[in-house]
Amino acid sequence: MTDASSLTGRLLVAMPGISDPRFEHAVILICAHGSDHAMGLRIDRPVDGIDLKTVLDKLDAPAPAQAVGRAVLVGGPVERERGFVLHTDDWMIGDDSLPFGEGLAMTGTREALAAMTDDVSGPRRSTLLLGYAGWGEGQLEDELAENVWLTAEADLDIIFDTNHETKWTRALAQMGVQASQLSSQGGRA
Repeated sequence: MTDASSLTGRLLVAMPGISDPRFEHAVILICAHGSDHAMGLRIDRPVDGIDLKTVLDKLDAPAPAQAVGRAVLVGGPVERERGFVLHTDDWMIGDDSLPFGEGLAMTGTREALAAMTDDVSGPRRSTLLLGYAGWGEGQLEDELAENVWLTAEADLDIIFDTNHETKWTRALAQMGVQASQLSSQGGRA
C-alpha cells in the first residue's frame, strides 16, 4: 500500500446498518494503516461510570481536580484494558509517542496520563481511550469496498471535544452528508 492510499490520520464514519453493533454510529480515527493491518481509536463513546480520576486512582497515580468528570472513551473492542492517550503533537515522549496524521500523536505510558492534567507542559488537547479497533490484512479495504465506512478528513474539534453524542452527525456534515440521506442497505454499483 502506498502512502497516498493510507488512511492514517483520517476518520472512518460508520454507515447506517453496519452489521456489527459495537460500531453503530461510530467515528474512528485511523492511527496506523498499512498493507498488512490497520489500527484506529473510536472517539465518540464514553465508558459508562469511569472518568480520568477513576483510572488515575486505580493506578495509584496523582489525580488532580481537573481529572474529575473527564471522560474516558471506549477506543474499540480489542484489548479494552489497555489505555492509549490520544493527543496533539505539541507534547511527545521520545520513542513512546507515535506521531501520525497532521498534528496528532498517541502515547501509551503513565507519563502521558500525568501530562493530560498538566496545563503548563502537557499536550494542548488529549483524551484517554481504552482498547482499540484493529483490522487484519485487507480487512478494512474489504469493508470500504462493501460501503461499511465513509472516510473523512480528521477534525481536531470532532476528535477532542466532549460532545460525543453528535460526533457521528458532525463528521457526516463535514462531508456534506445528512444522516437522513444515507441508506442502511449496503452494496456496490
